[in-house]
Amino acid sequence: MMEKSREEMEKECAEATARAEQYQHQVQRLENRIRYYTEGERKKRNHRLITRGADVESVAPDVRGMSQTAFRLLVEQIFSLPEVAALVRRAIDQQEGG
Repeated sequence: MMEKSREEMEKECAEATARAEQYQHQVQRLENRIRYYTEGERKKRNHRLITRGADVESVAPDVRGMSQTAFRLLVEQIFSLPEVAALVRRAIDQQEGG
């Protein structure tokens, strides 16, 4: 059996190191992609919540001074009204219908 020369072993080591670095970069790219999509969804949700809250305040400016608890109770009362539930269903149906 022939023994490998020092140069051959150094070459193999360099190639293995390069492959390891490529795999590390590939893992980093995948982790970055996961973080991008995860943060993107969170940012979209935050934007939606903020703009809807701003819409509520623009239609009913009096709610600006309400505590979070009082506002939450008010919203629960409003959305429990049958008329409001029917309006919500109609708006959703219209949106889905085109």
